[in-house]
Amino acid sequence: MKLYGITGWKDQGKTTLVTRLVSHFCAEGLTVSTIKHAHHAFDVDQPGRDSYRHRQAGAREVLLASRKRWALMHELRDEVEFELDDLLPKLAPVDLVLAEGYKNAPHPKIEVYRADRGTPPLAEDNPSIRAIAGDVTGYEVDVRVFDLDDIEAIARFIRQELDL
Repeated sequence: MKLYGITGWKDQGKTTLVTRLVSHFCAEGLTVSTIKHAHHAFDVDQPGRDSYRHRQAGAREVLLASRKRWALMHELRDEVEFELDDLLPKLAPVDLVLAEGYKNAPHPKIEVYRADRGTPPLAEDNPSIRAIAGDVTGYEVDVRVFDLDDIEAIARFIRQELDL
């Protein structure tokens, strides 16, 4: 499996770029999975549901299954958050994994950036960022810059980077 990241500051458009790239790569015949990092507590379950009650009772893992999908929920309790390299083996093999977030992890990534949001590009200090998708008006960066809507060029760049 090849890994490539999409990163950037909050509310820059990372998820939109990831979903557009997933659609593009799938249309090209690649199998793609994603990993999204969240900086906050989240829940894929709902209070009162049976699986929620299982977790609340203390189950370390709850696997929820139907004829359409399955989901494995693992409670960390007091464990340390998993690193990206620990999570990758949990995925079924695919051609490409796109990781959203994980700014400081060493894998190659593209930064989604909008100059009007008032923060400097991460690429200035992060050598794992190989390109920027967006508008860098007012900043000089030493990486390739793509128009955020040029999905074909961004996808081609990722394929070349990973020899896919």
